[in-house]
Amino acid sequence: MVATLVAVAAKFLSEHYATPAMLLALLLGIAVHFLAEDGKTAPGIAFSAKGLLRAGVALLGARISLDLLMALGGPLITLVVAGVVLTIGFGLLIGRFFNASWKFSLLTAGAVAICGASAAMAIGAILPRDERSEERLIFTVVGVTVLSTLAMILYPILVATLDLDTAQSGVFLGGTIHDVAQVVGAGFSVSQETGETATLVKLIRVAMLAPVVLVASLLIRSLTEGTPGEGRPPLLPGFVIGFLALAALNSMHLIPHVVAEWLGEASRWLLLAAIAAVGMKTNLKQVLAVGPAAIALIVVETLFIGGFILGGILAMS
Repeated sequence: MVATLVAVAAKFLSEHYATPAMLLALLLGIAVHFLAEDGKTAPGIAFSAKGLLRAGVALLGARISLDLLMALGGPLITLVVAGVVLTIGFGLLIGRFFNASWKFSLLTAGAVAICGASAAMAIGAILPRDERSEERLIFTVVGVTVLSTLAMILYPILVATLDLDTAQSGVFLGGTIHDVAQVVGAGFSVSQETGETATLVKLIRVAMLAPVVLVASLLIRSLTEGTPGEGRPPLLPGFVIGFLALAALNSMHLIPHVVAEWLGEASRWLLLAAIAAVGMKTNLKQVLAVGPAAIALIVVETLFIGGFILGGILAMS
């Protein structure tokens, strides 16, 4: 109930002050951190941070279908998918130069490459748990949300400066901005057609969430096998199965449009309540102790995917 209350407050403030709801839920949650330390609310907050998160990610599948993928055409789909895969690989490769563990590198790179805070929470759910898990997750969510907001403001100016056409602008905005809400905001601030293209491209990146989490889960199982103190994730997380099942049903047009819209809205609310709960479980001092190197890592990963997608668009033109 407390997590839901914080989510509702964040949504209200978001709609009235044009601020990302995810970021507000996170900050409001941190403000009531004491509620997660003991007392009657602690078990419910712990459940919200984990159970509601996985349910929200699973319901994201209702927004994905093969029709969406085919609408863009092969070359652009290849560019978007390559951007996701290469950004994750790039993040893992350069993480060592920023003194980042492979867990943090995977978390930040996946969030940047796929869908911001939602991807961060999904990937965080399969990573082996340790005393710094919440700290890494909360820092990544804050980082990608802030960068998404900056991109929502700056990238439309960039596409106008580069004189990209409507389709190119949509592909760039949808292929580079981290969170769905900011993609929509940036795209429709340029034009209706640009907004529709940007949203479509972004949903293709969201569709990459399931295969990325599946592959990462398999690799983590092999890496952590026999490693003391590291719990192995399940072979195929339940929320990934749910995501794939809903995506398959939607692709076969077995989910009515109104139901798919309702499931998408339910997903947004579940993720909002989950991130509020994650904020409640977070010690702000520990998050701030992550340091400037971690900030630099997320920024560099963001610049990489931006440069790659822009270069691909210009090369294809």
